[in-house]
Amino acid sequence: MDADLVRKLIRKLDYSALLSVSRQIREQQQEQLSIPELPTEIPSKDEELDEELIGNLHRVLFDVHVVMGNLVCPDTGRKFPIKEGIPNMILHEDEL
Repeated sequence: MDADLVRKLIRKLDYSALLSVSRQIREQQQEQLSIPELPTEIPSKDEELDEELIGNLHRVLFDVHVVMGNLVCPDTGRKFPIKEGIPNMILHEDEL
């Protein structure tokens, strides 16, 4: 686990989106998955990020892979299907 990488990334992410997705996955998870519960807010200072939280963030960011589902654009609502872990983000002519 690269704690410094997690510290840098977490400040650049839309944390509310990450939290929402991790909760959705936890609700639908199967027994073999163990998605950690994340806090509703992250501490404002890097030194307040403890090792357990950094480990949980690392698990959600790097160890969870969507195999089938959809990416949804927050602006347009357009769904991009994910099949076998690969998102199809090609727009059709009528969507340009």
